[in-house]
Amino acid sequence: MSLSIIPLDLSDLAQAEIWLDLLDHYANDPMGGGEGLSDYAKLHLIGVMREVPGFHGALAWLDGEAVGLIDCFAGFSTFAAKPLLNVHDIVVRQGLRGKGIGQALLAWAEERAKQLGCCKLTLEVLSNNTRAMSSYTQAGFAPYVLDPAAGHALLMQKFLPEA
Repeated sequence: MSLSIIPLDLSDLAQAEIWLDLLDHYANDPMGGGEGLSDYAKLHLIGVMREVPGFHGALAWLDGEAVGLIDCFAGFSTFAAKPLLNVHDIVVRQGLRGKGIGQALLAWAEERAKQLGCCKLTLEVLSNNTRAMSSYTQAGFAPYVLDPAAGHALLMQKFLPEA
């Protein structure tokens, strides 16, 4: 088996379509919401993503077949006064999980973060996604805690009405 992680080029239509297919594969998974990408997202996402500043992505290729992706966005740590890189999406095709592909994608993100001068990598994970949590722990991630007495940080969201 030959595994390689290649930076994503969304201006390459073939790569962009592979990326969109893998992202839809993730969105169809129960840990990705279980509903797949909307028709709107499928139609607009590639074009919009080409314009998003601070996007860093890669595809995992196993024996010439695209089997995974990682999408990251540059952010900033005010406490460290340095950039950070947030892992927003990571997916490995069903049936190929547990073979080190996710670890290779996370290693790519870590190297990219170092190249960007980042102080840390961040990500979010569903609390019942024990398989992913185990993988992230193996890669060196830990819950975000400033003071143990204050507890772990939680990700919250608020949907906004469409304009």
